[in-house]
Amino acid sequence: MHSFKVKTKSRFDFVKITHKVKKIVEQEKIEEGVITVFVPHTTAAVTINEGADPDVVVDIKKELDKVIPLRDNYSHMEGNSAAHIKSSLIGASEQIIVENSALVLGTWQALFFCEFDGPRTRKVFVKIS
Repeated sequence: MHSFKVKTKSRFDFVKITHKVKKIVEQEKIEEGVITVFVPHTTAAVTINEGADPDVVVDIKKELDKVIPLRDNYSHMEGNSAAHIKSSLIGASEQIIVENSALVLGTWQALFFCEFDGPRTRKVFVKIS
């Protein structure tokens, strides 16, 4: 298993991590298989989405904030309930096929670490199967 750190810059941040995962596949000389990318945090997530146009991330963040506002009379006392909810909706892991030593992603797809309670330094795990 491999891991790397992601440093986020704001409370709500999407950080492209595709290049870090590709580097692990290259270093390990993986020709084919499946990798799992896992985020061990309850206020963060990982997702695959459009990586070419940064406005897509802007739109995702805007809509998530509409549906799950920062303040909404939550019961959780730490003040980060919205982050927990967003994390659960997006999800803590993604699986990606590796074929011919490359991640099988669509032309515009990228892998993102999603921060909902930052800024922080977070950890991402990558398991090769």
